Amino acid sequence: MVASTAAAQADLGMRGMGFRIGYVNPEDVDGTVGFAVFADMGTIVPNLMIEPNIGFWTSSEDIFGTKVSFRDIVVGGRGKYLFEIQNSKIRPFLGGGLGLHFLHAEVSSTGFPTIEDSEVRLGFDFGGGVYFPINPSWDITSEVWYGIVSDINQASIMVGAQYNFGY
Repeated sequence: MVASTAAAQADLGMRGMGFRIGYVNPEDVDGTVGFAVFADMGTIVPNLMIEPNIGFWTSSEDIFGTKVSFRDIVVGGRGKYLFEIQNSKIRPFLGGGLGLHFLHAEVSSTGFPTIEDSEVRLGFDFGGGVYFPINPSWDITSEVWYGIVSDINQASIMVGAQYNFGY
């Protein structure tokens, strides 16, 4: 659950869980749909929320009979600083985080052996968004992130929902 005042105390613990879906535009790869699940682990200092997350996207292209596929599964964590807006329930935020990106590429063509490559890379992401509470149990979120992941930087625009446990 998003803290309601700037005077809120540090409060760690599982506060909610949610999912996101949206458009991911990886560098040098066609844009695609991305998915993520996340947990609200509370705040470590007032208004600084901790969020572990798992994300996924995949993209395939057929180039002259050769199929080229890319996949990224990211396991990471973000810190989100939640801003107070007087007389408003919406909560804008800015954030950043680190993640392990499990990247996989595959090239296959009829009559030729399939070529695959996988590697794990550390990535840094930064972005922002807004939480829109729709009732005490649910928030809608809209977010924009940019991930720096070596050769495959990626931008994403996501929307999602978070169920708050009501602590």
